[in-house]
Amino acid sequence: MKAIVIEKAGGPEALQLKEVPTPKVKPGWSLVRVKGFGINRSEIYTRKGESPTVKFPRVLGIECVGEIADTTDAKRLPVGQKVASIMGGMGRDFDGGYAEYALLPNKQIYAVNTNLPWDEFAAIPETYFTAYGSLKNAHIDDAKTLLVRGATSGVGSAAIKLAKAINPDITVSGSTRNDKKFDKLKSVGCDKPVLDKDGKVQTDDHFDAILELVGVATLSDSLSHLQPGGYCCLTGGLGNQWAVKEFDPFVIPTGASLTVFGSGAESNDAAFNDMLSIIENHHIDVKPTKTFDLAHTGDAQAALDSTDSFGKVVVLP
Repeated sequence: MKAIVIEKAGGPEALQLKEVPTPKVKPGWSLVRVKGFGINRSEIYTRKGESPTVKFPRVLGIECVGEIADTTDAKRLPVGQKVASIMGGMGRDFDGGYAEYALLPNKQIYAVNTNLPWDEFAAIPETYFTAYGSLKNAHIDDAKTLLVRGATSGVGSAAIKLAKAINPDITVSGSTRNDKKFDKLKSVGCDKPVLDKDGKVQTDDHFDAILELVGVATLSDSLSHLQPGGYCCLTGGLGNQWAVKEFDPFVIPTGASLTVFGSGAESNDAAFNDMLSIIENHHIDVKPTKTFDLAHTGDAQAALDSTDSFGKVVVLP
């Protein structure tokens, strides 16, 4: 099979298209014929050598969609079953989705029911399921106002679209460091684009729910904009900072809650299909902003890493 293999840390050119043996199934693992995968910033950090636990050579890719090619769970994952897989060590502890086939743990494979074309389906798993789970953790069903911090990212734009579908009456603010992206934010349903300058959102507003995608680098500032009794869900690491220095828990407003969401938990087919139903029933536009073939995966990473990046970049092997 063809796969994108990285031998050592480097730039996009370090992602090399190679012919490698197709993996064989083993107990508890099934083989997925990859039909598409999204590009994620964490994969860019890994390529640069900023994920110290990842050993090279490695096939990157923390998500993919496709069909079961060979199975060790014929009941839940029969051959031909349409599936998605997210995180759980993909592309880090074991080879991931940057390939024509991926050998994955059954517990990390979601059996799905969707008629979406592969390019649209490939834009969903990590991006939309992360947004969906985070919004649920932030209790947006009853919220009147929501701030999406890091709104121009793939997860950010997905969160705006999903929030409007789940709670049509909610007012959504979205932050960006580039005011030239305000119109793009409005185009995906953001009511109030907000400038993010020097780690602080340039608004006096307070919010019932906050989705923190930049990460711990801006967490304290986000919490200062949380209503008493509100929920802030810390999800992303766009700022590439993973530990809070000198965090004062008393910055959390009285009665408010700080929670987290990680999409690498064991697969929950029902939750994933609930999210797909919302996307399809509300006709949410999940089309990727850019699509590449497997040989140009390095170009796909470069596109996501560019300053004018917006939305989701997808590769179709």
